[in-house]
Amino acid sequence: MSLLAARDGVEYTIHNIITEDAEMDAFLFSLGCYSGEPITVVRRVKGGCVVSIKDGRYTIDNLLAEAIEVNVM
Repeated sequence: MSLLAARDGVEYTIHNIITEDAEMDAFLFSLGCYSGEPITVVRRVKGGCVVSIKDGRYTIDNLLAEAIEVNVM
């Protein structure tokens, strides 16, 4: 499932990043968002969500959230 469909407060494992945009892929990688890493949706905001990756919190838009496939830990 995509991160867009994930429930708030539940820790997931990133399974895959599905994007054909190298710049978007590099941006997500720079945040620590890559296969095998834990990720949690902290809360939803207009047009996106706040996620916790490693030791940081980031606001990502729905396009980025849709590109992140996750599995429940």
